[in-house]
Amino acid sequence: MLDTAALKDLLAHPKKIVITTHHKPDGDAMGSSLGLYNYLIQQGHHTTVITPTDYPDFLSWMPGNPEVIIYNEKTEQADVLIEDADIVFCLDFNNLSRINEMGEKVRKSKSYKIMIDHHLEPEDFDDFRHWDINACAAAQLVYSFIVDVLDNKKLINKDVATCLYTGIMTDSGSFRLPNTTSAVHRVVADLIDAGAVNYRIHELVYNSASENRLRFLGHCLLNCLEVLPEFNTAIIVVSKQDLEKYHVNTGDTEGVVNYALSMASIRLAAFIVERKDQVKLSLRSKGDFPANEICKLYFSGGGHRNAAGGQSTASLQDVVNQFKTILPEYKKLLIQ
Repeated sequence: MLDTAALKDLLAHPKKIVITTHHKPDGDAMGSSLGLYNYLIQQGHHTTVITPTDYPDFLSWMPGNPEVIIYNEKTEQADVLIEDADIVFCLDFNNLSRINEMGEKVRKSKSYKIMIDHHLEPEDFDDFRHWDINACAAAQLVYSFIVDVLDNKKLINKDVATCLYTGIMTDSGSFRLPNTTSAVHRVVADLIDAGAVNYRIHELVYNSASENRLRFLGHCLLNCLEVLPEFNTAIIVVSKQDLEKYHVNTGDTEGVVNYALSMASIRLAAFIVERKDQVKLSLRSKGDFPANEICKLYFSGGGHRNAAGGQSTASLQDVVNQFKTILPEYKKLLIQ
């Protein structure tokens, strides 16, 4: 394992660096990755962000985005970069399975692996770990990595600040989730002072929906929403046919589950969607209800207490039925 002094020495001279994050990256994944990218290139490091898969168009405006390589589109080029890297930064994930077939490439690479993450139960594959489950976002940890670990706050310029602000904003639910502490707001204030234009970032992320996306959202709320009042739970179930009908693109389903959770009586919301080769679940909860426990125990997933995900190879209806049969086990927590 590297200690802080050894890490600083390693980064003291230009290195070949790869930054990667989890598949289907969200705002925090891309914000933290591009924030770190824009920091490292100022020091002359040869840095590349490689994502396992594509990501939403509403994140494509961030500084550095044109240089991102999508692994399943440019696999050979990405493999060479990973194999030749001196350092691989792993952001917003702590298990190599989260980067799909890239995982074994990273594991076999002779590079130093640096994990920056806030999820539970990290896999032991890294050489340096900046990890805190109480952080609201990986982007918050990238900020503290630059400022507290590397003692280099002066290099948080407008591009770095813009990306990190995006990550914190999206993963904190626009600063409304319980882990949005006073410390988070102080970080955000620093990022705004460094050049992040908060209102413009919000507009680019949240006010850029397509007509198809809005019609899909309306369909979800009108036709796919089921409320289970005896469990204070709401479910939105979407089939492959729904996705095709509304020409749903990457990112169009993001945040739909939060509409189900927005009802006053609901403590647990599930968005269950049928994909090409599996069924994906996104769970959101209020208070201390452990959404991550359900995903971990029953749906090969995990996450945070109030925001978690999972998957299953069973049929869509079987997954819905399984989810409903689990609810009685948690009734006391759901109705308290």
